[in-house]
Amino acid sequence: MLAVPGPQSRAWAQTAPATVPAEGTITAITVSGNHRIDASTIEAYMVAQVGQPFDQQKIDESVKTLFGTGLFSNVKITREGNALNVAVVENPTVNDVLFAGNKELEDKDAKAAIALKARSVFTPEAAEADRQALLSAYAKKGYYNATVEVNVIKLPDNRVNVVFNCNEGVAAKISRIEFIGNAHFSAGTLSDVVSSRENSWWRFLSSSDEYSPERVEYDEYLLHKFYLHKGYADFQIVSANASLSPDHKSFYLTYDIKEGPRYRVKSVVIKSGIRTLNESELRGLVPLSAGDWFDGDALEAGIEALNKRALDLGYAFATVNPDVETDPASKTLTITLNVINGPQVYIQRIDITGNTRTEDKVIRRQLTVAEGDAYNQSKIDDSTKNLKNLGFFKDENITTSQGSTPQQVVLNTAVTEQATGQFSLGGGYSTSMGALVNTGLSQNNFIGTGTNWSINAMLAQRGTQVNLGITDPYFLDRNLIAGFDLFRTVTNSYTSNAQAYSYSESTIGGDLRLGYRFNENVQQTFSYTFSRRNIYNIPTGTATNAYIQTEYGVSTLSQLSQTLSFDYLDNDQNPTSGLLLDLTTDFAGLGGSARYVRLSPDIAYYIPLEKIFGNKGWVLKLSGTAGDLIDVGGYKDKIEDRFFVGGDNLRGFADGGIGPYVEPVYSNGSLKYSGGQIGGRYMWTQSTEVHFPLPVSPDLGMTGFAFVDVGSLWGARVINSTQAGPVVDSSQPRVGAGAGVSWNTPFGLINLSLAYPIIKHRGDQPQQFRISFGTQF
Repeated sequence: MLAVPGPQSRAWAQTAPATVPAEGTITAITVSGNHRIDASTIEAYMVAQVGQPFDQQKIDESVKTLFGTGLFSNVKITREGNALNVAVVENPTVNDVLFAGNKELEDKDAKAAIALKARSVFTPEAAEADRQALLSAYAKKGYYNATVEVNVIKLPDNRVNVVFNCNEGVAAKISRIEFIGNAHFSAGTLSDVVSSRENSWWRFLSSSDEYSPERVEYDEYLLHKFYLHKGYADFQIVSANASLSPDHKSFYLTYDIKEGPRYRVKSVVIKSGIRTLNESELRGLVPLSAGDWFDGDALEAGIEALNKRALDLGYAFATVNPDVETDPASKTLTITLNVINGPQVYIQRIDITGNTRTEDKVIRRQLTVAEGDAYNQSKIDDSTKNLKNLGFFKDENITTSQGSTPQQVVLNTAVTEQATGQFSLGGGYSTSMGALVNTGLSQNNFIGTGTNWSINAMLAQRGTQVNLGITDPYFLDRNLIAGFDLFRTVTNSYTSNAQAYSYSESTIGGDLRLGYRFNENVQQTFSYTFSRRNIYNIPTGTATNAYIQTEYGVSTLSQLSQTLSFDYLDNDQNPTSGLLLDLTTDFAGLGGSARYVRLSPDIAYYIPLEKIFGNKGWVLKLSGTAGDLIDVGGYKDKIEDRFFVGGDNLRGFADGGIGPYVEPVYSNGSLKYSGGQIGGRYMWTQSTEVHFPLPVSPDLGMTGFAFVDVGSLWGARVINSTQAGPVVDSSQPRVGAGAGVSWNTPFGLINLSLAYPIIKHRGDQPQQFRISFGTQF
């Protein structure tokens, strides 16, 4: 095994060519030492040729040209009579490229970073260039103290194996983040704004404390956005420096900023260059007024609203050009928004690149523009957002290039694929199910079609669940959402309360779903469900409640449902503003033994409280649900048809812990008939919940919430039986209030809440502490 020599050891640089007498003409060129490369090829590279006079300069240039091909490790040209003798030593060919010591940089990524491949020509320069390329690849991963050595193993027939020995070291963490020039906001506040984080032991599952130039660039954007949002229109980043510590194991980040003054809005003026767009009407679309603190986010939202309004009215080429004039003396600014009808540009073609797995049509259907449409930047931005929301790609970028005419552009949509499959295995505890173990396998982009396939299973103390589901968001390549589910659930309603009844319920069945999107906010879904339901494991004996005894046995459900959804949330995963309304209707009776109509509207409204508290983490959520169960054709509803309230939808009370209650009956001090909740046909709940940040690092993923829940459940179906106690059935509201903490850990979401039942009624089952915990890894 030989170490690769440096470029300075090249033979031609050390040995000057022999001086060739200038007299005479070259009559022949002979080549020796070549085994792989034809003599004619070597002659073709030379400057000196047969028939030319002997010229020392041309012979020297021939030597350099042959070296320049990279095919030879040594070249020597001498004169023998009137002939030139070219003696060469060929560079070896690469038999294989191997890597050792690499863990963070996989072989496939390492091979993609280098130029040397099997059957290519080996040169020390190429090996050195590849060594530097590997170091750059390690640097992108944060391993700045990595070292790479190149070793060459000689093989027969002038072949070599190239081995890159990697010593990765450790990832360079960020040990210190400093801000210079910040007078209005503390370093702690700004540290929460940027995405880079100082190294801490509890960030072992995060890469935010690893240095990368791309992250620092993103931090600059976040700082700009933060200060503009707070009204500092003159904010500048003087520099953002990253210095490597002497041991090359950590970085010091320093952001030198210039805040400038905070501005109030002096006036907002809209100038419309389009005659039919009324300026007074457009003014109401901009959420900024005279006297307000300037807000860059609000200005951006206003510009977007103006663009959308012009587009809705048919002005496909309208643009909004903002003009902001600052007056540092009065610390006010004047905003002028110029609405003009821009040049008429059309989309000639849409090119898609980078989708190695995802089909073109999956990407194209997320684009809000098509070939031949008028070019509109707002629609392009919406298209980029749609691609990002798919979750199929690491990066999404839509750029333009000149078309065949000045009035045409080509949209270049470049994506980078990422893994879309997930395997989960976890365990935890929830108040409703007890200790649990769950596992799941899902693929959100099955063989590149955009179809979602998933199978999940959960085994818990008080039940099991198994579900197989498939959803095609564009069924038959149309605006249809289709899918089906197969499921089996078992719930054991056992209780430690000796006075309460217990039983088990199992459900096995499936459903078919078909939905239609009216627009990006409104969607309607129809589904058909058929299931076999069984109530069993009812304890025998005189203490069994007649209300549970009558439920024993198998029933079938054949149900048609529809849900009309209005989704105006700003973010589906973590909403801070907007409305979500679901109107659901269930009709059972298309076969099966159950026959009823059930209505259940559900609404949630989010109000941001940032203007009051100065932090986006403050959000007010108002939500409510209702339910009405109507029996059809003389059918008498069963316990599995009814509503239950308590637990997550009315905190402070146990799951299903309020509503119609059968009292236990005693005889001579002994329990004669058990009691418990039996569900109701009418219900409503309302929750007022405030989410707020906790005084801990946002990286911990912990937020607080306080709530007041109100609700009621009533409408018991009373039976005449001597084996049941009296029924307590009151429509009076119950009230629970409390607070809790949500912790979004890398292993899953943990919710802890402590609630007190402020108003309760006879038979209600309180539950003050509630925990739900799940893990994924």
